Amino acid sequence: MAKPKLALIPAAQGSKLFSVLPSSGVGDFDFTRSGSATRINSQGLIETVGNGVSRLNYPMIDGKVVGCPHHILEPQRTNSILQSNKFDTTWVAANSTVTPNSVISPSGNLDAWKIQSTVTNSETRVRQSYNFTVGNTITLSCFMKAGTVNFGIVRTYAISGGGRAWFDLLNGTVRTENTGITGKIENYGNGWYRCSITGTINTTGAIDLSPAHADNEYLSDAVGENIYIFGTQLEINSNYPTSYIPTNGSAVTRSAETANGSGDADTFNDSEGVLMAEISALADYSGLRTITIGDNSSSNAVSIRIDNANLINMYVNVGGANQCAFTSNVPTSLFNKCLIKYKANDFSAWVNGFKIGVDTSGIIFPSGTLNRLNFDIGYSSTSAFYGKTKQVQYYNSALTDSELEQLTSWTSFSDMAEGQLYTIE
Repeated sequence: MAKPKLALIPAAQGSKLFSVLPSSGVGDFDFTRSGSATRINSQGLIETVGNGVSRLNYPMIDGKVVGCPHHILEPQRTNSILQSNKFDTTWVAANSTVTPNSVISPSGNLDAWKIQSTVTNSETRVRQSYNFTVGNTITLSCFMKAGTVNFGIVRTYAISGGGRAWFDLLNGTVRTENTGITGKIENYGNGWYRCSITGTINTTGAIDLSPAHADNEYLSDAVGENIYIFGTQLEINSNYPTSYIPTNGSAVTRSAETANGSGDADTFNDSEGVLMAEISALADYSGLRTITIGDNSSSNAVSIRIDNANLINMYVNVGGANQCAFTSNVPTSLFNKCLIKYKANDFSAWVNGFKIGVDTSGIIFPSGTLNRLNFDIGYSSTSAFYGKTKQVQYYNSALTDSELEQLTSWTSFSDMAEGQLYTIE
C-alpha cells in the first residue's frame, strides 16, 4: 500500500497534536485549551494535565485499560459543584457521617470518602444546595464504590417524579430510574463506577448522594450501612458526563479544546486523495462533529462528520456545491474506521471494511485550494470535532478498492473487540 502523506497516530502529549508524518512537523495540529484537564492514564487512573497540554486518554473495558490511547477533544464544560471532593464543607450530611481518606480513589490517591448511616429506617444522604434554572438539561455524576451495601443513589430534587436513579455497585448496572431521569454507569476499575443521571430541570431542589441496601429502597436498614464516594460533578446544559473537573471552593470551567492547522498546500493533492479517520463520539447525542481538509472557507471541503448517535456523513464540496455525499448508519459512540476518496468522477466512501457508496459524477478542486486539515468544519467552530481519535491518515492519491478495504478493516479480532468495546473471555 502507498505511504500516507500525513498520519496522526496518538503517542505523545504536549502543546500540539503531533503527527508522525510528515517528519518535518508541518502535519502537527495547533492545540488550544486554557486551563488544566483530566484524562485516564495508562494505569487506568484519573490524572490531571496542565494548561494547554493535549490529552492521551486510555480506553477502559470492564474497568481495565485495553489497547492503545486516543486523543480526546471536549467542549467547554463547568463543574458547578463548589467542592467536588470535600463532603464536609458545602455539603450537609443527614442521618449519616462522612469520613475522608477512607479508601484509594480512581485517582490512585487515598482521598475517597465514606458515607455511613447513623440511624435506622431513615434516608441516609449527603446534600449540596444549588439554585437550578427551570428548563436546563443537567448531568450529575459521582464516582461510587460498594461498602457494606451494594447500591448507590444519585438524586436531584429539581426534577419531579423522584429525580433519582439506583446503581448496582456490585454488578455495574443501572437499576431503577425515576421518571425524567436517564442513568448511566461506567466501570473505572477497582470496584469504582462513575454513576450519572441526566434530565431536564422542572422545579427547585438540592443534590443528594446516598447508600442503599437494595434497589428502589432509600431508607436505611441498619446503622453502619455505607458506600464510598469521590469526585462529584454537575454540568449544566449537558446531556452526558464529560471528563472529571475537580473543584475546591468554587465552580471550575474547562475550556473547549481545538486542534487545527495540520498540513499546507504542498501536503494535499487537489486532484485526488483519501482522508481516513478512526474516531468515536464522546456519547450518544445529536450535534455535528467534523474533520475537514479545506481552505478555511465554506466552499471547499473533504469532510468526515458524525451527525448523531447512529449516523456518519462524508462528503466533498467544491465551490460551494456537494460533488458527493455518503451516509453510514453505525453506533458513533464506538470507534469506526471511516474514509472518503475523491477524484474527478470517482468518489467513494468506506466504513469498517465495507464500501458504503460510490459516485461517478463530480469535479475536483482548483489547483492550490486544499491547504489545511482541521478538527472542525474549517471556517467555523460550530461543527468542531469533539470526540476520540485513534488515527487520521491522508493519502495524496486515489487508492484502489482493495487498499481502501484494507485501510478500514480491523487488523485482528482483538482490534475489532477493542474498538467495539467487547470483552474477550
